[in-house]
Amino acid sequence: MFSIQKWFAKDDEFLELLEASAQAGNTSVRALKEILHSHKTAHSLEAFAVTRRQDKLITERITHLLARSSIISLDREDIEELANALYKIPKTVEKFAERYSISAAPVAAVDFSAQVALAEQSTDTVILMIKAVAESHFDQVNSFNEKLRSIESEADNLMLQLLAELYSGKYPPLTVVTVKDLRELLERVLERCRDVGNVVANVVLKHS
Repeated sequence: MFSIQKWFAKDDEFLELLEASAQAGNTSVRALKEILHSHKTAHSLEAFAVTRRQDKLITERITHLLARSSIISLDREDIEELANALYKIPKTVEKFAERYSISAAPVAAVDFSAQVALAEQSTDTVILMIKAVAESHFDQVNSFNEKLRSIESEADNLMLQLLAELYSGKYPPLTVVTVKDLRELLERVLERCRDVGNVVANVVLKHS
């Protein structure tokens, strides 16, 4: 049976970079939690920009390593797809932070904590999933992928409840449009995590 761990042993930097990229997504979500808990109307977005730039460098480094490697056992497309999927997590969180920052006053009374908590759970799971691959715990990969599915399902149900409350008539039209846009961005963060889970699960299945 092909060993993913043996392939990565040829260059441990791949795993280190993928884990660092997964951590970047989690870091950006935690920074978002701090902003939402601060209840300020003006926020610095520098932390998000720094995390996203660092993650972009990680993705570029992975691409460079792939170009430099003449013989690899895993499909290059799989590694590139995983790196790109990981990069989209902090990028999407930053986009939420940007839009929230310019509309913080009108939506100050809106509670986004439930969705952000699910996003944090998802990014935590993504980190564990990447580590499971590094340690050849492939049975755990499927378990973590199921957890990502469960979190996304919970998020879908939550979104329906939140939209029902948003459309109840107690919010002015501009607030409805703004909050809907922000909530959909948070839901997209979960979708990005699920994308990562699918790529990892497919790679493990392909080479097991």
